[in-house]
Amino acid sequence: QVQLVESGGGLVQAGGSLRLSCAASIGRFSTYTVGWFRQAPGKEREFVAAIRWTGSWSGTSSEYYADSVKGRFTASRDNAKNTVYLQMDSLKPEDTAVYYCAMNRMGAVTATSDEYDYWGQGTQVTVSS
Repeated sequence: QVQLVESGGGLVQAGGSLRLSCAASIGRFSTYTVGWFRQAPGKEREFVAAIRWTGSWSGTSSEYYADSVKGRFTASRDNAKNTVYLQMDSLKPEDTAVYYCAMNRMGAVTATSDEYDYWGQGTQVTVSS
């Protein structure tokens, strides 16, 4: 059973930074994608970023971003800790949302939330103006 646990959310002023973590118990998947999504009150869940890698320890990875966060957010991974990160810089009030990490076990890179198999519980990010 895959489990994803997010952490790192909080309250920050506009222009500030936060780093979200997604700790994943993923077993022996060698190729998979971890996506980040967010959902603001009254809005649909939207794609933020994804990181896909192949191989087990020293595999290659690829990152993908929504246009709204490109250049401000960075997805990365730490194999030793089975953790994926979302570094969020230059935060704006419109970034306020609950952020979720999710995993596509087939390694598909997709912005469609229905195509992710496992989800974390979410972490709140609030950016004040």
